[in-house]
Amino acid sequence: MKVKVCGLKSPDNIKEILELGVDYIGMIFYAKSPRFAESPELMNWLRQHEAAFENTRKVGVFVNAEIEYILNTVHDYQLDFVQLHGNESAGYCRELKLLWSVNTLRKASIIKAFSVDEGFDFRSTNEYADSCPLFIFDTGGHAAVGGTGQQWDWDKLAEYDSPVPFLLSGGIGLEDADAIRRLDHPQLRGVDVNSKFEVSPGQKDVTRLRLFLRELKA
Repeated sequence: MKVKVCGLKSPDNIKEILELGVDYIGMIFYAKSPRFAESPELMNWLRQHEAAFENTRKVGVFVNAEIEYILNTVHDYQLDFVQLHGNESAGYCRELKLLWSVNTLRKASIIKAFSVDEGFDFRSTNEYADSCPLFIFDTGGHAAVGGTGQQWDWDKLAEYDSPVPFLLSGGIGLEDADAIRRLDHPQLRGVDVNSKFEVSPGQKDVTRLRLFLRELKA
């Protein structure tokens, strides 16, 4: 069960979370988010501590961003994945993937996030399968983009039958570890946690995260 901790922006906090052995750390590059990570301090720290990420992938989260901004941010912050958390089309994802295939810039894999509510049709993810090796299923039906602290009905996962693996996201807290362990879906690869582990926007409670990881992998 892989774990992604998202919404990070402080080098000191990232360093603490790396020591927990998580699989992904997520940084939000969306200016309207209270967890907006862009800063020279963070960029320089990531470049100077590349070796610390030997077993942890760096994910940049973008919302309807210009492709040039994504390309530059992947290079500047040494990202391994880009998570597209807006209304990006399948064509947009293919264009981004194509650009990385024909130039010498640092390349990243694409994660497409989908906002799931009771009316969501999982078949809408099919057209993204050729460009996105990983999906995230987050809580839909809210004006806010990510970090709402709200969950969606996980029973709806029974409708998902694509071969693309996914991370479960949306309002996951310490108390959910047991329920997550009991989920049975062949494409479930892990979880994406954020607001339920925050001390303040962008600052995570390392003690609670450590307990969650222990419970999740018990």
